[in-house]
Amino acid sequence: MNSSPDSASGSQTRPVDIKNYEWQSDWAKSHIAQGYAVGYARGMAKALLNVLEARRVTVSDDVRARITECVEIEQLTRWIRRAAVMDSAEEFIV
Repeated sequence: MNSSPDSASGSQTRPVDIKNYEWQSDWAKSHIAQGYAVGYARGMAKALLNVLEARRVTVSDDVRARITECVEIEQLTRWIRRAAVMDSAEEFIV
């Protein structure tokens, strides 16, 4: 006999696929978009730190914190471009 909570009512729990769901409220739309932007910015910050590491550029704790806390995609884009040509992390974090 199955003693799971779903077996007593005869219902089965299925995962909900929200990938193609169209959010209705403005609040949900803005928060979902904001979440994606923050996740994208975090990925850019990680990429920037990887570029600096690959170029063997020393990154201070202060600069590392500034990079990882930044959620402005335009700023991160500028920093990534500068990181490709400068020799010091402090040079492009201005």
